[in-house]
Amino acid sequence: MSKRRMVALSMSSVLALAACTSSGGGAATSAPSAAASQSAAASGSASASASAGGATDCTVAVSWNNYQQPRWAKNDQPNIKKTVEDGGGTYIDADANLSNEQQLTDINNLIGQGAKVLILLGQDTKAVLPGVQAAKDAGVKVIAYDRLIEDPDIFYITFDNVAVGKAEADAVLKKVPEGNYVLIKGDPGDPNASTFLPQGWDDAGLKPAVDAKKITVLNMGGSEWPKDAGTYTDAWKTNKAQDNMEAIIDKAVADGNKIDAILAENDSTALGVAGALTSKSYGYPPLSGQDGDEANLQNVAAGIQYVDIWKNANELGKVAGAAALELCKGTEPASMSLPSGLVDPSVAPKSPTPQDFTTPGGNTVKSYILQPTPITQENLNLVVDGGWITKDKLCEKAASGPAPASLCS
Repeated sequence: MSKRRMVALSMSSVLALAACTSSGGGAATSAPSAAASQSAAASGSASASASAGGATDCTVAVSWNNYQQPRWAKNDQPNIKKTVEDGGGTYIDADANLSNEQQLTDINNLIGQGAKVLILLGQDTKAVLPGVQAAKDAGVKVIAYDRLIEDPDIFYITFDNVAVGKAEADAVLKKVPEGNYVLIKGDPGDPNASTFLPQGWDDAGLKPAVDAKKITVLNMGGSEWPKDAGTYTDAWKTNKAQDNMEAIIDKAVADGNKIDAILAENDSTALGVAGALTSKSYGYPPLSGQDGDEANLQNVAAGIQYVDIWKNANELGKVAGAAALELCKGTEPASMSLPSGLVDPSVAPKSPTPQDFTTPGGNTVKSYILQPTPITQENLNLVVDGGWITKDKLCEKAASGPAPASLCS
């Protein structure tokens, strides 16, 4: 019996267990993503390019946790797919639609379709571990994409998420060095939300300012820092962030407290915060976010969001595709090197060869860590000049905002 057949059989018990632990907002039945449809439509051209040379027997699979989040479809997926196919490989993918159980099913199916490398964006980085083990048992290399998975054998590709958090807090602390802060975090199962971004906030001086009583966090959930500092947002959902922020505003008003600044960990949560501020007619204290989503950059241009940390996901996708091709060839991570000119130098990893990364759980894994770029109204031109968004689209709603950027005048 083949390794892949054995894995398929063993996964049935894993899926039965996962049904009890799924934290999803998604259905347990498979909902083909736009990415999967595009991959199926492109299978003919992918096979043709594979026959032309390069990674001729390389199928790269991507398991998305939630393809509906704007950046995955717009930026990450097209660049992973193009890099893989340009290198002679075949690209396949699946969307778990926020379901832990569905993601395990997807991983099993992708293994069965002949994946040699699995790029994994985990919905819950603990719940997905049985799927990681199944891939390893089948001889499939695993890349943890944008979210860390605690396993000593994974390859980790992301932006410097501590630096992202530091850039968010740097900008807001310089704007509001003292006062009442609200902290809006992402999903509690994501190490970015619970560990790396808060570490960056503290590196920028948030905790020292709290200790010095220069800053008061209005939404402390307990006494343990940073675990209890702020409000988590299930699945990074915008509507959850808006509901949470509306409740925080109501309590602040009832207590007679003014909200002076808001640190939101990413753009989907920042969008929810902005929605709450608008619905409550509260005004717009300085607000952070990260990803460079179109709606949030428009909010920066309009004066609704103060800073957005731009993670050029086009480049992250290229790096993941290139690393997957090398893993398909059997290249050891220590011997790997990114092709010259593949990645924009302004965001490229500090070394073209993978570096050691020590995880919070004590594992040491090979990694490519890309660099983020803070965007405020003062340097909005960077996202336009970089081809990320057109000026017309960026400035589409600026005139109706509280403080339009000069770039849009």
